[in-house]
Amino acid sequence: MPWLELTLSATPTDADTLSDALDLAGAAAITLRDAADQPIFEPPPGASKVWDQTEVIGLFESDVDVDALLLGLSARLGQLPAWRLQPLEDRDWVRAWMDDYRPMRFGERLYVVPRDMTPPDPAAINLRLDPGLAFGTGTHPTTALCLRWLDATDLKGKTVIDYGCGSGILAIAALLLGAARVIAVDNDPQALIATADNARDNGVADRLETSLPDDCPSESADILVANILAAPLMSLVPTFARRVRPGGLLTLSGILDAQGGQVKAAYQPDFVMHPATAQDGWLRLDGQRKTPNR
Repeated sequence: MPWLELTLSATPTDADTLSDALDLAGAAAITLRDAADQPIFEPPPGASKVWDQTEVIGLFESDVDVDALLLGLSARLGQLPAWRLQPLEDRDWVRAWMDDYRPMRFGERLYVVPRDMTPPDPAAINLRLDPGLAFGTGTHPTTALCLRWLDATDLKGKTVIDYGCGSGILAIAALLLGAARVIAVDNDPQALIATADNARDNGVADRLETSLPDDCPSESADILVANILAAPLMSLVPTFARRVRPGGLLTLSGILDAQGGQVKAAYQPDFVMHPATAQDGWLRLDGQRKTPNR
């Protein structure tokens, strides 16, 4: 067993510090893992993109001097958090994980397919995207709710805003489903880079524009989709009202069942809101921008 896996317990505020310490200690790879089964999506501006209870994992060669490693980490960190060390079988872990991942269908036309897998229906609309740490690969109900809505909506020739784009899965799906143009917005520059890269891999980069929130074009869109969280969704009502043209469509996700009424009420002054669509304790809210005479 040529590898050792050192796992450190972390909080959102010290995960980066622990990752840096493992890197300086010579870790061959560093990953972050949810320690409490907490879903995470595109967070509100300024929020941390790690779980409340996080494990920071460093991979070391089996002949590493464990005592020296732990002493060095203690010196860098001041105090070593709770930790565990275990041997790791030598295998292609990425390949093993991908073997458990399968193409997923959303609605009538859309599949999300790992890049190196053969699409189950080559004639369908196949979005090529590998699962990973980037937010939004279709596996969570909030993303699935949005993808099914996009699949069922006439996007041909439309301008779409994906607000809080994360990996860009919704933006790319909209383009593959016929949107003329998509503006992908996120407060994290790395998310914008990931979105642009994924769009390029899917052959739709020429119709995609990425933007930080403060730099977003001022024009109104035909459709706005936002898969974030309830609190930022409610704070963004004035922004979304400006960004969606009269008669344009809105779909919101990342909303827990208990939060649906509050979010819906926040949008009703500017949008005609429809009944919620639910999946596994999460909601999607759809609406239409009111016209001046409504």
